[in-house]
Amino acid sequence: MLGWSLHLSHRLILNGLVSINGPGRTQQVSNPECLTHLAQILLRISAMTSQPITTEDQRETAKFDQLAHQWWDPQGPMWPLHRLNALRAPFVTQKIQQHFNTVSLKGLRILDIGCGAGLLAEQMAKQGAKVTGIDVAAKNIGIAHEHAQAQGLVIEYRCGAVEALADMDDFDVVLNMEVIEHVNNLPLFMARTCDLTATGGLMFLATINRTWFSWLTTIVGAEYILGWLPRGTHSWQRYVTLEEARLSLQQGGLSVQSQTGVGMNLLRRQLFLTDNMRANYMMVASKT
Repeated sequence: MLGWSLHLSHRLILNGLVSINGPGRTQQVSNPECLTHLAQILLRISAMTSQPITTEDQRETAKFDQLAHQWWDPQGPMWPLHRLNALRAPFVTQKIQQHFNTVSLKGLRILDIGCGAGLLAEQMAKQGAKVTGIDVAAKNIGIAHEHAQAQGLVIEYRCGAVEALADMDDFDVVLNMEVIEHVNNLPLFMARTCDLTATGGLMFLATINRTWFSWLTTIVGAEYILGWLPRGTHSWQRYVTLEEARLSLQQGGLSVQSQTGVGMNLLRRQLFLTDNMRANYMMVASKT
C-alpha cells in the first residue's frame, strides 16, 4: 500500500500536482526545481521502504557455512583470504598505531564484523587488543571459537547480524573487511557499523569496486578461469564503488583518512598495496 501511494505521489509530482495545502487539496506548482526536489525525496523514501529489514542474506550465510571447516586451511579454497590476511593485518596494525600514537594494541577495543573463522581477529588479539568478532554464519563462529581456544586467545565471538546486536557498546576500532559486498540492506548495515565506531575511533573498510575491471578479474578470472574461488562467491551487482563507500561513511559521521588498492601478482599469488583501486580496495576512516 505504501509503495502504491509513493508511486502515485511521484506520478502526481511529475505532472506538476502536489498536495501542499493539506489532504485532498492540490495546487499546481510550476517551479521545476521544487518538483525535482520532491520527486527525489519520494524516490529515496521508496528505496528505503523496499530494502529488507535485515542485513543478513541467508544464501550468503549458507555459502560460508559450507566453507567453515576449510577456513583455516591455507592451501584450501580460502587460500586467497590467507594471502590477503598476511597483507591487511600489518596494514591495519600500522594505521591503528599511527592514529592512537601507540606502539601496542593492548587495551584497544576492536570489533571484527563478518569475522568468519577468525583470521584477522586472532591477529589483533595476539597484539593485546580486546577483540569481539561477529558473523551470521554459526559454523564459522564455532570454528573461530575452537581455534582461538586452541591458540590460548581470549576473543568474544557472537553469532548474528550486526543490527541485531543492540546491546553492544561502541569500539575504538571497527573492522569492516570483505563483508559489505555480501550483505543485504547496505544503508542499514553501514549505519549500524558507523554507530559502533566510537568518537575518536577508526573504521577499516575493505571491499571490491564495481567496475568492469573488477568483474573481469574477480569473477571471470578468479572464479571461472583460474578457479581460485568457488563460483558464485561474489556478485558484481553488490560491489561498492569508492564514491558509495565514502558517502556511507560520511553519513555515519566518519571521514576517510586514507585509501589504497590491493593488487595480486598472478605468478606468485602474492598480494600488494597499489594505487589501482579498480578492484579490491581498503579505506581508513575516523570518527570525530
